[in-house]
Amino acid sequence: RVEYDAYRTDLELLSTVPRSEISSIKLEEAQRSYNANKAQYDQLRADVAIKLKFLDENKVKVMHKQLLLFHNAVSAYFSGNQSALEATLKQFNIKAMTPNSSPPSWLEQSVPETFQTIFGSIQNNLSPTKGEY
Repeated sequence: RVEYDAYRTDLELLSTVPRSEISSIKLEEAQRSYNANKAQYDQLRADVAIKLKFLDENKVKVMHKQLLLFHNAVSAYFSGNQSALEATLKQFNIKAMTPNSSPPSWLEQSVPETFQTIFGSIQNNLSPTKGEY
């Protein structure tokens, strides 16, 4: 964008100076440079628009998958199905948190870690103890 603006500004400045043979040559050269950079800028802008569209579509797919996994985890918890809950937590790639580790900042915390905090204690509560058999 900066390069395109520089060529556009040069073209505008050269178009305001009085016409002479040298200035008309410089004006034509500036016009060619401007057109080349405008085409490059427009192409880059179109590429970025396409990439943003793909990122948005991917974001929707990821959010949908996370929502389905969350639904499965909640269903498994409330039905008391420990194996289904463990399988869902594995799909989230949740790692066990050590007791001495400090919690990550809100910037570092991802969706699977959020589910670990929600369902980590739930999974422990579903595990039978020695006296429950």
